[in-house]
Amino acid sequence: MSQPIIFCIDDDVYVLRALVRDLKNKYRDHYRVLSTTTVKEGLASLLELKNTGEIVAMYITDQRMPEMDGITFLEQAIKFYPDAKRLLLTAYSDTDAAIKAINVVQLDYFLVKPWEPPEEKLYPVIDGLLDAWLNEYHPDFKGIKVFGYQYSQLSHQIKDFLAGNLIPYRWIDIQASENGETYLQLNKLSLKDLPVIFFDDGSFLVRPGIVEIASKIGLSPELKNEVYDVVIIGAGPAGLAAGVYGASEGLKTLLIERHAPGGQAGTSSRIENYLGFPSGISGAELTRRSMMQVTRLGTEFLSPRAVNAMEQNDGYKKIILDNGSSINTRSIIITTGVDYKQLEVPGISSFTGAGIYYGAAVTEAAACMGKDVYIVGGGNSAGQAAMYLSRFAKTVFILIRKADLASTMSAYLIDQVKETPNIYVKGKTIITEAKGSDRLEYLILQDLENDTKQACTAAALYIFIGARPFTDWIQLDIIKDDKGFLETGRELKKYDRFAKIWKEERDPYLLETSCPGVFAAGDVRSGAMNRVAAAVGEGSMAISFVHKYLAEVK
Repeated sequence: MSQPIIFCIDDDVYVLRALVRDLKNKYRDHYRVLSTTTVKEGLASLLELKNTGEIVAMYITDQRMPEMDGITFLEQAIKFYPDAKRLLLTAYSDTDAAIKAINVVQLDYFLVKPWEPPEEKLYPVIDGLLDAWLNEYHPDFKGIKVFGYQYSQLSHQIKDFLAGNLIPYRWIDIQASENGETYLQLNKLSLKDLPVIFFDDGSFLVRPGIVEIASKIGLSPELKNEVYDVVIIGAGPAGLAAGVYGASEGLKTLLIERHAPGGQAGTSSRIENYLGFPSGISGAELTRRSMMQVTRLGTEFLSPRAVNAMEQNDGYKKIILDNGSSINTRSIIITTGVDYKQLEVPGISSFTGAGIYYGAAVTEAAACMGKDVYIVGGGNSAGQAAMYLSRFAKTVFILIRKADLASTMSAYLIDQVKETPNIYVKGKTIITEAKGSDRLEYLILQDLENDTKQACTAAALYIFIGARPFTDWIQLDIIKDDKGFLETGRELKKYDRFAKIWKEERDPYLLETSCPGVFAAGDVRSGAMNRVAAAVGEGSMAISFVHKYLAEVK
């Protein structure tokens, strides 16, 4: 943490120089001393300090200044740091002004110039004020700050993106924060500008897009290689594993992610069945470790950037990005995983991001403190989310069409759910409508057994109703099954059109699609096992087939 600041202002250069000298002699080990001779510069400096997360412990200002007197300056300055101690430098004739300052700006002390010797007249005063300030001081977060409304779709997207990319930030709900609006006003911003992101360099973005944020925080580096040996599309567990093995085995490797690394597994609050972690591990922590390993070994990472299309070009593959640029590569591994299916119920789309979330949405869990929340779905992801949310919410209701969880959820999770007193499973129950004003407020639930409906207050709804493959963007003649998952290996032979597409003398490799040199791994592949360990295994295995393919085409 950087040192707190003693901020001094006096238009008399010689007086200011003497004051700064005395303060530094005594306090330089624990405080920074900043000074200025002009009010305009002083207020501009305070705004910059505020935006960069610095802390001012004390103001020391002269009363008689040509631009603005000391009391008026303090009135402006305390808007930036209302808890900073206030000391006024006065002449003998300014006693009345000092008394006025006590009433107007709650002045802590006035000091008559000169203060020689400082050991007797200055330091005892400063020591007392700084001791009092330290007793009341609570360190502020220094880093990215996001100001917005809790139930704003854009605010949710920003928080989800930052959290998914493991970027530390502080969320300030403008309706719950005591000084949030003051922060905006100091920067001449209004509520209509929300959400606003302040960065640690003092700059800010108003209602930014994800690509704009990524560019600001350095997530979109320039690509180093003109032609890659392998480009991996999707940074879930399969893509991350492929990145580790590709780079470690000497391939020029690029990993592209359209949103945030980790995939659906990265949003899991607790993965308990992954080998090597007997106490479980959060998806975020597993993603963090994987990303460190991927980048350390030399894989380039491009995010957030979506792939719009793939093309064949004289033996090479060309990847077309959403910004129109292209990347040449000798092989491709598709690890784009799956998206959550949309719940087609009236009102759901209106409140998505404003009380209704697809997936775990751990960034919104704290907002559920002491409230009733609902989960739709009976798989492992739903169970993990229920366990996590039960730490915040008053009650967690799991809604499922079946009578119980036995056929859809792992036994260990069912046992945990049963043992958690504030989790309730409502079998044979569906949602027929979501209602609210600017956010979700309640749900209409239907009991499928007796065909009755009831309205239930709901602070949030989390949806886990299955998944669909993210393959709509693929334009090459790549065979998919009837649900859109990519077919690979010997399974391709069951399709009549395979013979018209595949012209190689050999059969496709186990994870190879109907396009030679294009592989699929993880949940996007037809017949894949939906487990983190299986995805990691397939991602690493895909690299071995890339080596075989590259050896053929040299």
